[in-house]
Amino acid sequence: MLAADRRVPRSAPALQAQGDKKTVGAAREGVGVLGSFQIPSPQDCWQTPLRFGGYLKMLGAAEDGGWLFRKLMACGRRSGDSKRQVIFFILCFCVCQSGAETLRYSLPEEMERDSFVANIAKDLGVPVSQLAARKARVVSEGSEQLFRLDQNTGVLTAKESLDREEICPQRDTCTLVFKIFFENPLQLIRGEVEIRDVNDNSPVFPEKEMVLKILETASPGSRFPLEIARDKDVGSNGLQNYSLGSNPHFSLATRTGKDGVKYAELVLQRQLDREEQGELNLLLTAIDGGSPPRSGTAQVRIVVVDANDNIPAFDREVYEVRLAENSPLEQLVVRVAAADPDEGSYGEVRYTFTQTSERSRELFQLNPATGEIRVAGNLDFEEAKTHEMVVRATDGGELSAHCKVQVEVLDRNDNAPEIALTSLTASIPEDAPPRTVVALFSVRDRDSGDNGRTECSIDGDLPFSLTPTFDNYYELRTNAALDRESTAQYNITITATDWGKTRLSSRENIFVQISDVNDNPPEFTQEIYTISVTENNSPMLRIGSMNATDADAGKNARVNYALVRQEGKEQPEVSINAENGDIYILRPLDYEKVRAFEVSVRASDGGSPPLSAQALLRVMVRDENDNAPVVLHPPPDSSAAGELVPRWAPSGYLVAKVVAVDADAGQNAWLSYELAKATEPGLFRVGLHSGEVRTARAVTERDAPRQRLVVLVRDRGHPPRSATASLAVALVDGFSEAHLRVSEEAPAADPDGPLTLYLIASLACVSALFLATALAAVVVKVRRARRSQTETLPTFPTIATESSAGSLPRSYLYDVCFAAGTVNSEFRFLRPLFPCFPAGLPPGPGEQRSSVCSQDVANLGEEGDWAAQGRAPVSEDTGPGAAEAACTANGGLGLNDTSDQNPWLSHQ
Repeated sequence: MLAADRRVPRSAPALQAQGDKKTVGAAREGVGVLGSFQIPSPQDCWQTPLRFGGYLKMLGAAEDGGWLFRKLMACGRRSGDSKRQVIFFILCFCVCQSGAETLRYSLPEEMERDSFVANIAKDLGVPVSQLAARKARVVSEGSEQLFRLDQNTGVLTAKESLDREEICPQRDTCTLVFKIFFENPLQLIRGEVEIRDVNDNSPVFPEKEMVLKILETASPGSRFPLEIARDKDVGSNGLQNYSLGSNPHFSLATRTGKDGVKYAELVLQRQLDREEQGELNLLLTAIDGGSPPRSGTAQVRIVVVDANDNIPAFDREVYEVRLAENSPLEQLVVRVAAADPDEGSYGEVRYTFTQTSERSRELFQLNPATGEIRVAGNLDFEEAKTHEMVVRATDGGELSAHCKVQVEVLDRNDNAPEIALTSLTASIPEDAPPRTVVALFSVRDRDSGDNGRTECSIDGDLPFSLTPTFDNYYELRTNAALDRESTAQYNITITATDWGKTRLSSRENIFVQISDVNDNPPEFTQEIYTISVTENNSPMLRIGSMNATDADAGKNARVNYALVRQEGKEQPEVSINAENGDIYILRPLDYEKVRAFEVSVRASDGGSPPLSAQALLRVMVRDENDNAPVVLHPPPDSSAAGELVPRWAPSGYLVAKVVAVDADAGQNAWLSYELAKATEPGLFRVGLHSGEVRTARAVTERDAPRQRLVVLVRDRGHPPRSATASLAVALVDGFSEAHLRVSEEAPAADPDGPLTLYLIASLACVSALFLATALAAVVVKVRRARRSQTETLPTFPTIATESSAGSLPRSYLYDVCFAAGTVNSEFRFLRPLFPCFPAGLPPGPGEQRSSVCSQDVANLGEEGDWAAQGRAPVSEDTGPGAAEAACTANGGLGLNDTSDQNPWLSHQ
């Protein structure tokens, strides 16, 4: 169970200094600001009492009051204030320091594992949800963690059963210090747990039997020291008293040494007589103060010896020695000497330890013959600063004397600083601002004085710095902007060095990973990519690739490619693979239509938000010899062109010129002409590049009057393509330009002239007959329309209920929809049901179209099929209105006097 000694921290007050409101966080919020606290200038140290009081309040809330005390004392010395102000400050410091906030708890030893210590969340007034959110944890001083903090409940428990005698040996009080760390923001709270002693150990004597040899001549009142009992418990549970069994000769006297140890001595009450009783057995009991008390016993055997006139005598009662720790083994500590003036065996002195702790017996050895005390173990100043031993000198007659040896252990710088990492952020983003806390660690040196003072530094030129906070804690912070692309991780070596004469140091390596932030857009290897492709390519042909790199890592470096679509432009002829940037042609290209085109490609990374870059893709279409030459003159679709050449034409006479073009480009469009075939090959020649047909020699009478030439036109593609042109050349006599004009103005008479005249006359007759027939049809239609308008309609009842035989209303509505161009035969109205007129109705034109009621009813089924199909049958003589309808919705076709349609609907 917890003791009542628990002090819950209070919030430190706020202070107002020169209009600036500054709040000093108390232990409830964690005193984590003192490491960056700056002492003002000497002129501002004692500027106002309010400001000075604010510093003292901060000091009271601080965990490391000594640090702030040294700072303010330095400020006081710089300001040169009077001694009175300094004394006043010290008094205020003492008052504030006495109220420093610390969580204090107590716990009995030997409690079970996971025993309840305290509810940290309740004591600090912190919601339980904040413990997990701020990663609260508890750290004990030293290498072994003794406590555990449950973030879900805020309960502090002991990890193991705590044994005070094992944790704090040879200490009156056992206090375990721990710290509670909060992150976001970083805060520390100091706590102490006092391990209360439980009476679980009994006093134990080093020997179960002690033998004392006492001369029978010893006078009453003589004192004889006894071995002391040891009790591992402390306080009231430790050794409190000794008791001696009843006997007629001795009583027991106890005393308390400077170290608080109880010593027991036998006091001779009555003279001994060896002849009467040569040996006595006494029971010595050591009792502690526990409840219930525990005890230990030892037998004291008294041997009465004959008289020995002189007892050994030491030259000093107390030997004081100062010895450095870690002294080598066998080093002489001191030599005790006792003299005995007796002769023989009574004058021989032997030395032994008595009333000496077991640990001192292990560290020192005593030569029983010479009295030399030498080092036998490793002296550690941090373990025990002093050792006290009692040496007994005994002569041959069993007479003894005692002296004390006090050894003071001097500290040496034999402990290197210890670096304990408390909190570490293994990975920080590269955009973390300067002064970001990366790690928190403490430095501890077990030495004292300057040997225990430490300083820390970082090896190398790194963008990190160390900031001392309080209580030997340091913060590792960034001091510059980080760039993962230049350095992805840092191996930070922290060196802690003490201030001893022989300086000792220790190192701790901290690895900090720099996490990537999407701060680099992709970069193309080129601003403009030019790729060539031959026309008539196959679809989805890969013609090349574009590459962009991103200096970031992970998904931030994953590059996706996409074409930039521009409004108003046609879809590009290419596509790009989004993952690897491969370029593909979607369809075959034609150089004659598209010789080159450009598209923009965007490369985007996978960051959030994504960054992108653009590059220009220029596709050049290479020409392929896929077009044969086309002959423009002479036209290829006409018969062989005729050319007249006079027989007197000399060599080189221009006969004609062949003109051809090629839709290709480059050498694929370079054309050459050659004479492929001729009636007389030696008579004509063709210009290789001009296509001019000339006479190769003068025309003679022996040359045939009709010549036929075939000119071959060929391009220079691979493989080459060609075309041919045919020329007919007539050799004439007396050829002149005047003869040519007369031939053009007076063409020969056409022998087919009478036949053409007959055809024209026949066509005129047929046209006249057609017009007459059409006019007659129109007249017949008009007459029928007029006759239908003069017919009278029969009289029907106004309401169907007025007729005993039943009838329909005079008007009928039809919903009709049909396409434009519909002919009469495709449109039919539903035939109305005519009532059965009773006998005696006046006859009218409608009698010819009336039908029996039963027949009308029987025909409803057929007409219902027309209605189900959305088509209404109508009589063929309903007029042109049926063909003129387009799409009439809910149109009323009323059979009334004003209707243009036939007033009587009939069924054919």
